[in-house]
Amino acid sequence: MNHRARPYRSVLYVPALNERAMEKAKSLPVDAIIFDLEDAVAAGEKKNARKLLGETLAAGGFGSRMKIVRINELSTRWGGEDAKAVSKMNCDAMLLPKVESAGQLDLLRQISGNTPIWAMMETPRGMMNAYEIARAPLISGMVMGTNDLAKDLQTRHRADRLPLLTSLGLCLLAAKTQGLVILDGVYNAFTDDEGLRAECEQGRDMGFDGKTLIHPSQVPVANDVFAPSIEEVKLARRQIEAFDQAERDGSGVAVVDGKIVENLHVITAREIIAKADAIAEFSS
Repeated sequence: MNHRARPYRSVLYVPALNERAMEKAKSLPVDAIIFDLEDAVAAGEKKNARKLLGETLAAGGFGSRMKIVRINELSTRWGGEDAKAVSKMNCDAMLLPKVESAGQLDLLRQISGNTPIWAMMETPRGMMNAYEIARAPLISGMVMGTNDLAKDLQTRHRADRLPLLTSLGLCLLAAKTQGLVILDGVYNAFTDDEGLRAECEQGRDMGFDGKTLIHPSQVPVANDVFAPSIEEVKLARRQIEAFDQAERDGSGVAVVDGKIVENLHVITAREIIAKADAIAEFSS
């Protein structure tokens, strides 16, 4: 399954030092896991976390879930060692925090070889350089770090995320120009399903591929919101059928539910069906 076809509805952060949490993640219906060597691991435990994570990934058992490892910044005393170690681990990608330039990704590539790279987008400078970052070699995904970004921007929390929309939009534009996966930031109130659903719907409607999550209880909502609904799949099939029929008839105009269906609608319809099929295959 190529990286664009696979689902990314729910992407759970799991501390790389928490053996129980990593074991539990094997049974959760998440599309991807971010094993965290950075924020979730205290300074004195970095080496132990690296060792435990290597052993855990080598043992396997994560099925078709994508395995992403977030390392420490290369400017820290752990970043370089993380990159060397993770490049030899049984994972699918390496996530670099606080990316502000393509040069940082080039530096990582010199250490990590051909391991696919994902970029945490979480600083004002990162926002301004999003397009340059999205064009770096080996990058295949972006992850919004909305907590750090809000801190640096000195914004106030609002349910509609208005203060963050410019930043989210810049990264979405950059990712879409290069066909990258892009994931929305976390929702901190993990007991507030209603608030989570509203933010997932906003992110989905903006064009994000999925939501990063901090707690397993958030998984069902993200999976539901970022999957095409039964109604959407049915409409997509009807649009394709009507368009194909119009082409066969030579009329050139297809209409579904009183709306004209053009080629661009058919492209979107095919993407919806492909996504639904990928989710069904992934879930089985």
